[in-house]
Amino acid sequence: MRRRALLGAGAAALGAGALTAAGWPALSSYVREGLPGKVLTSTAELPAAFRTPLPIPPVLKPTSTSGTTDSYDITQQHAELEILPGLRTPAWTYGGTFPGPTIVSRSGRRTVVRHRNELDRPTVVHLHGGHTPAASDGYPTSLILPADGSYDMHRVEQDISGPAHGMSMDHTAMAAMDLAAGTRTYTYPLDQRAATLWYHDHRMGYTGASVWRGLAGFHLVHDDEEEQLPLPRGDRDIPLMITDRSFAADGSFQYPLLDGQMHTPGVTDAYMNGVLGDVILVNGAPWPVHRVDRLRYRLRLLNASNARLYKLQLDPQPDGGGGLVQIGSDGGLLHAPRRHDALEIAPAERFDVIVDFSRYQPGTRVRLLNRFGDGSTAQVMRFDINSGSPHDDTKVPQQLSQVRPLDAHRAAVTRDFHFRGSSAGWTINGTQYQPGRPLARPQLGQVEVWRFTTNFHHPVHLHLNPFQVLSRNGHGIGAFDHGWKDTVDLHPAEAVEVVTRFTDYPGTFMIHCHNLEHEDMAMMADFTTH
Repeated sequence: MRRRALLGAGAAALGAGALTAAGWPALSSYVREGLPGKVLTSTAELPAAFRTPLPIPPVLKPTSTSGTTDSYDITQQHAELEILPGLRTPAWTYGGTFPGPTIVSRSGRRTVVRHRNELDRPTVVHLHGGHTPAASDGYPTSLILPADGSYDMHRVEQDISGPAHGMSMDHTAMAAMDLAAGTRTYTYPLDQRAATLWYHDHRMGYTGASVWRGLAGFHLVHDDEEEQLPLPRGDRDIPLMITDRSFAADGSFQYPLLDGQMHTPGVTDAYMNGVLGDVILVNGAPWPVHRVDRLRYRLRLLNASNARLYKLQLDPQPDGGGGLVQIGSDGGLLHAPRRHDALEIAPAERFDVIVDFSRYQPGTRVRLLNRFGDGSTAQVMRFDINSGSPHDDTKVPQQLSQVRPLDAHRAAVTRDFHFRGSSAGWTINGTQYQPGRPLARPQLGQVEVWRFTTNFHHPVHLHLNPFQVLSRNGHGIGAFDHGWKDTVDLHPAEAVEVVTRFTDYPGTFMIHCHNLEHEDMAMMADFTTH
């Protein structure tokens, strides 16, 4: 069944029943659990788990500094990486590594990043979670063309337009396009709280394929408030980028492009609800292992998968439970810590957690499991606990930060955004994405309530400013909705209300699904602040 007929049937009812009736049995088991996607099985021989040491992405050094600004240079380049032992994986990388190098910034201190594109395709860079001027936000048609001059406007238009995407480059879309030849400089004022951010490709129609190939990295922001807390730091403050991938027999990434030459956006019909790999990578390594002391560690958990949701749990659980102590969300520190036995994390969400490994006996091997997975995707990594009991001078304070709630009663407007699979494809408010045609025009400084509804599963991401979740289906918020968020996980047949206030920067920004296959097949919309 072709994608339009399939989605038309899927929109007629909610949940697995509609999809099964539409003739998509391979997907129905995932929908029954509220999970998206279809597994793309590797043909490569997969390694045993817990044999590869956990890599820590290198911290990028600035190329220059001044009294107010740190400047960085990153080259987007082809590289061959040894991800699976004994095989070489051609990758698209930031600086030759996957993940790309980590940028560490100070709140309120300007960071300038100059990207040079030595790949053979255009790219766009989005700082996910950044409070960023529109010109540096990574609008999906603000392209960095390959530095070798291989792209002209005709080829750009050919790559973006196509029946799978359902759009054509009309005059409005053309006016929204911004092309840079070879390099683009992104300026991030970073007038925002300490938080775990990440940067990734955001090219319209091809984000899923580009991120799958390796274009993602951490960007960490620190501030005085965070550094005054007695939290773990240094080599006990560990960013963990969790992704899933599928590999061909020769070690290359498998990805079900509709057009292998990448002149037509989208994936083949069976994978239009999301591509799931059968290999779990953490910081680019398959099911790695990391040795830890019997001390507290801060784990910055990022779900950088295209479509896979995870339910993370320690095994064995420490005595008394609550082994994952959440201290932060997408937008930084929570008001107070929250203890979890398991943590559900959707694509693009971040959770900063403290794990106290002194609650385990020396020599214990603690697995991080994925309770939403099975077979090879049921486990993520392992922590091996050293002997001895070193002194730990860290703790988790009962109050972490002042998180002032926005008053929804003062909202100037309530806006509705309906995320749907229908005969028109993946849509927001019944339309596929058209660059330059905003669905909303919020006024800077005013409080607004935005209401998201869905018939499929969608992690919804909002650019420019974070938000606070108000309710799910008219009731209280979920266990993982606390603090400042920029991505919220919507389950099938669910309505979520959030409250936000856009500040500082006029211009055009994005709201979209962060299931990257949905995003690439037009589940995006512009909003323009003024």
